[in-house]
Amino acid sequence: MGRCGECQAWGTVIEARPSGSRSGLSHINALTPTSPAQPITDVSKQASIKSPTGVGEFDRVLGGGLVPGVVVLLAGEPGVGKSTLLLDVAARAAAAAAERGAAPVLYVTGEESAPQVRARAERIGALHPHLLLAAESDVATILGHVERNAPSLLIVDSIQTISDSDVEGGAGGVAQVRAVASTLVNLSKSRDMPTMIVGHVTKDGSIAGPRVLEHLVDVVCQFEGDKHSRLRMVRAVKNRYGATDEVGCFELIDAGIRELPDPSGVFLSSRNLTVPGTCVTIALEGRRPIPVEVQGLSTPTAGPPRRTTSGVDSSRVAMMLAVLQSRLHIEFEKREIFVSTIGGAKATEPASDAAIALALTSSAADMPLAPGVVAIGEVALTGELRPVVGLQQRLNEAARLGFQIAIIPANSADVTAPAGLRVRAVRNIHEAVGKVLPPLH
Repeated sequence: MGRCGECQAWGTVIEARPSGSRSGLSHINALTPTSPAQPITDVSKQASIKSPTGVGEFDRVLGGGLVPGVVVLLAGEPGVGKSTLLLDVAARAAAAAAERGAAPVLYVTGEESAPQVRARAERIGALHPHLLLAAESDVATILGHVERNAPSLLIVDSIQTISDSDVEGGAGGVAQVRAVASTLVNLSKSRDMPTMIVGHVTKDGSIAGPRVLEHLVDVVCQFEGDKHSRLRMVRAVKNRYGATDEVGCFELIDAGIRELPDPSGVFLSSRNLTVPGTCVTIALEGRRPIPVEVQGLSTPTAGPPRRTTSGVDSSRVAMMLAVLQSRLHIEFEKREIFVSTIGGAKATEPASDAAIALALTSSAADMPLAPGVVAIGEVALTGELRPVVGLQQRLNEAARLGFQIAIIPANSADVTAPAGLRVRAVRNIHEAVGKVLPPLH
């Protein structure tokens, strides 16, 4: 400022620090702490006790259940089933609260009317008198509902539809989402009330709104699934009270959403049918081993050959074709290649290389693999089978599902063959083919 605002003189304004400043910062008066600091060993563990939601797969992702005062953000694409899942959780939590004489569950909807939510609840069997429903879009009104009913669980669907009248901008804006989230987090912590919030995602799959939204909440879950598939997965990408590598499996049906403690039936076709071009691998979703059936089809063509994939990494399929053509001398130049998985499963990790290679070899030779085969391993460009993480977990799951033969890399250390499963350790893809297929020439 070059000119004084009072005397209008130029060059008379000089810099001066406020009195009592410290290191260039204004003085801050110290306040008496509300509670004294104490040794961490004396802090009560009562606040970290988890209560199950009644949905086992959801509890798996949360790390065992809901902690008092926890704030959970569930995000996913439109129509994937977020509201259906949380309505089912709300009904189960309400039934459990009624049995133990606890406060009711409050479900706040800002996207739909109360009759619409009631119709969905009736369709999925989520009606319970201990479940309270409110159609509100103002955060102050939601606070009033909480003060009046003192719920044991609060569900807000969704945060992008709730607004604060004291903040400028429409609902869903950056300022509104930040203000509403801060209010709900403070409310949850002050009352030790678990809160679950539905969040929208943008077209690139990230959570809509400011990034601070994910920092404010305790748990961030992604609800994943293809609209054309019945499979749905809930994955924790942030969890202050548990692991972030757990995955919950669900199946979307006409009567709502159903948890899948054992999803093998969705990812595997008929076990009694052996046809060329199929091979099973065991994928790891977080810490959870899941069987994935890879199907390959190779057909001759007169025109430019196509390479079509679904559920697998197209670049890894191209690598497997190059390895098979170079190491096993299988000609794919004038053949169309189709590689897919069953039930909407994903086989994108390197451990699925061996299954992709064996499925393509089986299809090219028009011979099925030996019955009960599962293949696990990364295939290098030299044709060598390389070790993968979690091999023991994968083998245990294969044995539980009734597979008889497992193809694994030869240099896998500290692996014990489970009962009923014959482990075939091979050095390269040529040896792997020799273990499960008759001689190709």
